[in-house]
Amino acid sequence: MAPRAQRKASTVAGAPRVESLILVVRGRRVMIDADLAALYGVPTRRLNEQVRRNAERFPPDFCFRLSRAEKAEVVANCDHLAGLKFSPSLPHAFTEHGAIMAAHVLNSPRAVQASVHVVRAFVRLREVLASHRALVARVDEPEARYDGQFKVVFDAIRRLMAPPEAKPKRRIGFV
Repeated sequence: MAPRAQRKASTVAGAPRVESLILVVRGRRVMIDADLAALYGVPTRRLNEQVRRNAERFPPDFCFRLSRAEKAEVVANCDHLAGLKFSPSLPHAFTEHGAIMAAHVLNSPRAVQASVHVVRAFVRLREVLASHRALVARVDEPEARYDGQFKVVFDAIRRLMAPPEAKPKRRIGFV
């Protein structure tokens, strides 16, 4: 592991892809405070300190705390957040607007530069979701036109587009 000073000096370009740090919590696309602080080059406690000091700038649609269950789910699903597992505090989740506001209250050149990358990542994610909806609409339109002739084909396409179903896990050990 690199010494702390070297890790802090890493550039935004060397950071992991911002899109991979965006999670969906409570139906919203958010970034966890630890990831956002790393991108902005500040300790997580400093970011959370600024959020507390500027609480009026972070309404619930900009930033919210995760519940214990949400924290457990995020830690279980995201390997890079394993360090949060034993943290006594619940992490903040920042929406796109909250991430921009965090850059403003931190007011460092690196935070401003990184906020541009964060905004672009949220925009790219929005575009991907819009193109997926457009694809679904394009599949629905011919199906209505061809009645039931190609129903089997359209059903097969829909099954391929659907996310895989989670299979119940088998218990390990003696029953």
